[in-house]
Amino acid sequence: MNDVHAQVLDAHRRINESVVRTPLERSNVLSERSGANVYLKCEHLQHTGSFKLRGAFNKLMHLQENAGRHDAPPLRIVAASTGNHGMAVAYAASKLGINACIYLPRETSQVKQEAIRNLGATIVAVDGDCLTAEIEARKNSEQTGAPFVSPYNDIHVVAGQGTLGLELANDAELDAVFVAVGGGGLVGGIGSYLKTAAPKVRIVGCWPENAPAMLRCIEEKQIVDVPEQPTLSNSTAGGVEPGTVTFDLCRQVIDEHITVTEAEIADAMRLIAEHERWLVEGAAGVAVAAFIKQKDHYAGKNVAVVLCGRNYNWSQLRSIFAL
Repeated sequence: MNDVHAQVLDAHRRINESVVRTPLERSNVLSERSGANVYLKCEHLQHTGSFKLRGAFNKLMHLQENAGRHDAPPLRIVAASTGNHGMAVAYAASKLGINACIYLPRETSQVKQEAIRNLGATIVAVDGDCLTAEIEARKNSEQTGAPFVSPYNDIHVVAGQGTLGLELANDAELDAVFVAVGGGGLVGGIGSYLKTAAPKVRIVGCWPENAPAMLRCIEEKQIVDVPEQPTLSNSTAGGVEPGTVTFDLCRQVIDEHITVTEAEIADAMRLIAEHERWLVEGAAGVAVAAFIKQKDHYAGKNVAVVLCGRNYNWSQLRSIFAL
């Protein structure tokens, strides 16, 4: 963890001028209902609408620093993602003059494909699912030598996400931080920084009951295949990659594990929309729902809930709000 803490400080130096230092705003409604001082870390206000940009910038800038000659041809990277990671990599690459190639399942919605393409990336559509797209992207990386940029299985990506924890530590004296967990890059980065900078802070990992992959791996003490069901938190869904650097980090830094139902996620998203006037994605709703579920344990405490993104699925949103 100490090594990741140092990497976070390095990442902060590297990406500070390229990302938004998102606000930490007090939530009156959550504070009043819980008796805690509840603050929302507004990462949904980040460029491209999610925390993923921090890790993407740090990884790409690190690659660029180590690419060699200043007169070398533009760096080329490949990635695979239908959502936040793909948009973040595309955006960061466009700002840095890097050629980005994003592999997607052919059935990915045209809206998502256009969003990534408009951010400057080349799209390669493949037959099959997200795993197939990743396999093809990795194959291209091996064949061409272009670096593959993982959404979480990379220490530089994790350190970039950890700069969010640095901001939290600088903005408030916290007793707990609630974070939605997918591959573990965000909670691993935040937790690794805070466990050194503010060791009394409790790190609360939050999962949808329908998609608890990393939680089940932690419980089994090894990475295992975990069957999942559809969830509003689609950006945290999916299995955990064998050998990922985030597995041990999550085991070390997460102090409490909370799961929430789809109904609880939807209620949390509606609460944020009604009282804070923000539309957030399901993963952000997971963290809010987990805090609501545990609120009686945090009365009188200072708590941060990470609103990790705003890139919701419109059809899901319509059903949540009965539009």
